[in-house]
Amino acid sequence: PMKNIPYLQVAIALLMLFTACDSFVEVDLPSSQLNTSAVFEDKATANAAMTDIYSKLRDDGILTGTASGLSVAMSAYTDELTYFGSPTGATQFFYTNTVLPANGTIAGWWSFSYNQIYAANTVYEGVNASTKLTQADKDQLMGEALLVRGLVHFYLVTLYGAVPYVTTTDYEQNQAVSRMATTEVYSRIITDLEMAKTLLPAAYFGGTRIRPNKFVASALLARVYLYNGNNAEASNAASAVLNETALYSLEPDFDNTFLKDSPSTIWQLIPQTDGRNTNEGASFVFNAGPPPFGALRNELVTAFEPGDLRKAHWTRAITNGSNTWYHAYKYKQRSPTASTQEYSIVLRLSEMYLIRAEARARLGELTNAIGDLNTIRALAGLAPTTAVTQQDLLTAILNERRVELFTEFGHRFFDLKRFGQIDNVLSVAKPDWNSEEALLPLPESELLLNPNLEPQNPGY
Repeated sequence: PMKNIPYLQVAIALLMLFTACDSFVEVDLPSSQLNTSAVFEDKATANAAMTDIYSKLRDDGILTGTASGLSVAMSAYTDELTYFGSPTGATQFFYTNTVLPANGTIAGWWSFSYNQIYAANTVYEGVNASTKLTQADKDQLMGEALLVRGLVHFYLVTLYGAVPYVTTTDYEQNQAVSRMATTEVYSRIITDLEMAKTLLPAAYFGGTRIRPNKFVASALLARVYLYNGNNAEASNAASAVLNETALYSLEPDFDNTFLKDSPSTIWQLIPQTDGRNTNEGASFVFNAGPPPFGALRNELVTAFEPGDLRKAHWTRAITNGSNTWYHAYKYKQRSPTASTQEYSIVLRLSEMYLIRAEARARLGELTNAIGDLNTIRALAGLAPTTAVTQQDLLTAILNERRVELFTEFGHRFFDLKRFGQIDNVLSVAKPDWNSEEALLPLPESELLLNPNLEPQNPGY
């Protein structure tokens, strides 16, 4: 819970850095350096503090690819995943839309998220106060911390609506925070990501795509602007990424899109140790029926147009002779391999084309919007769109996002809300759907700890 966040004064090393087996973490903190300021006077330990946040994002909370993360839970909550697991399993409550304020997953998302935000604030404040780091190193680390802070708040506001925006490590302030209007939360996210973009370099740290560069900030800004209705800004931010053709390009082979060295990846999270692959692969892939956990819903499988290469390469049919099920097959590996083949991809280039297409369509720039949409369709082996009017084009973009971004971090849930289609679609797909379920409940435990978070979201 937020009130019980470990407010680090002297023990940041113990909480953040002693995970040396993790691929993200490059160094152990010497036992002599057990205070916050010491961590951020040394480049190696300051980097270790930042990279440990990425390992936390990968393993716990909203962005994890395990069953407790958005990719699984919100696929079950919408019309992407049919649940076959235990009737008392956590995913069952999402699948049946019976998520209550006492739900453990909801509480975990909130708690882990604010702990990750707190850790990012710790890095930002510690690096900012450092007297020994070079300015370039300070800019890199502060930019990353601001990016993570904006990213996690973005998911919180899209899931819960009005939420606190936490920008300090001050215990007295944090234990009594109150919810901010969603417009204010978005404004603060944008401020953080714009600052991150100015601080971060164009080159990736270490040459891989696991530490954000300025174009990761631009990609996140494109998404946030779009969700906030800033369509011209969304189009420009997406273009800033799409114009970097020396760095990013669409992977022509759909079997390679989710490999660790894909040129279409903007940002990814590295698995814990070499040889391990993604939590997403372990969550979605199964090799025999009936499915032990979940399978793609028939509505999604039939949403692919004939000849769509994404259906051929990103879904896989499993039969037991009498029944056939499909699983998401973007990530191919559900088990360790000799060396790691796949990282968890948080941002990729196709979303930028679809963001720009939607932003342009909403601005009335229909010809350019059609061009962006057709870029994605051509890659998938499909004919150009037949949409002509603005409304038809927006519908076509929503459909394209459905078959491009399925089972990735709750895109479908957010898209249906943004397009005003969530009740129309989910009242058909989910017999017990209630329009108030477009927002999740605030965790009961948090409301008890901090009454300033009242009121609870309607319907709960």
